[in-house]
Parts: sequence; structure tokens; C-alpha cells
Amino acid sequence: QVQLVESGGGLVQPGGSLRLSCGTSRRFFSTYALGWFRQVPGNGRTFVAGISRDGVLYAESVKGRFTISRDNATNTVYLQMNSLKSEDTGVYECAAGTITRTTMLGFFWGQGTQVTVSS
Repeated sequence: QVQLVESGGGLVQPGGSLRLSCGTSRRFFSTYALGWFRQVPGNGRTFVAGISRDGVLYAESVKGRFTISRDNATNTVYLQMNSLKSEDTGVYECAAGTITRTTMLGFFWGQGTQVTVSS
């Protein structure tokens, strides 16, 4: 049974911050790279950030504003989102998969958490 459980979404004003969390099993945490995608109706699923034992990868649009991290003790991945913009709005889905040179391939997905950036 796939277990990727997100939390931390909400409504925030432009320029504000949110921190998303994704809890998973020890097996997933130790086997796969973990990351975040954003889904917007009509635009499909867009890679945001990923983390593995080898390092981290960010989409160009979030570099310098978002930080992905992992807590090995609690099998949790975090996405700290600062300086939020309206275009960051969407459903953020936690993914388990593999990271390539330019993106992440997701094999398993969480249910998602809504992030709305609006004044």
C-alpha cells in the first residue's frame, strides 16, 4: 500500500510562506527519491523539487524561493516555500520515484494538498 501523505497547504498572500510535509514509510523513504509536483487544471503536472541521497533538484521557477529537505528520523520530506507568487497556486503532490539530470519521474503519488496564493 502506497503511503505518501501530504499536509501544510492553505491560503497565503503573495510574498508569504508555507511549509508542506510529506510522510511516508521507511521502505519508500530509503528506496526512492522523493519530491513535489504541482498540478493545475489544464496544465497537467509540473515538477517542483526533488531530493535523493545524491542531492536536490529544483525547477527554475522556484530556485532561490523553495527549499526541499528530508528528516531521516521521521521519514518525512518538507518543502519550504517562501516569496510565494500567484503562479505557485495549485495542488501540490508528493511523489516517490527517481531524479534525472533535469527532472523527476514519479512512480507513486500522494493525494495532494491545495496551495492558494492570493490577496
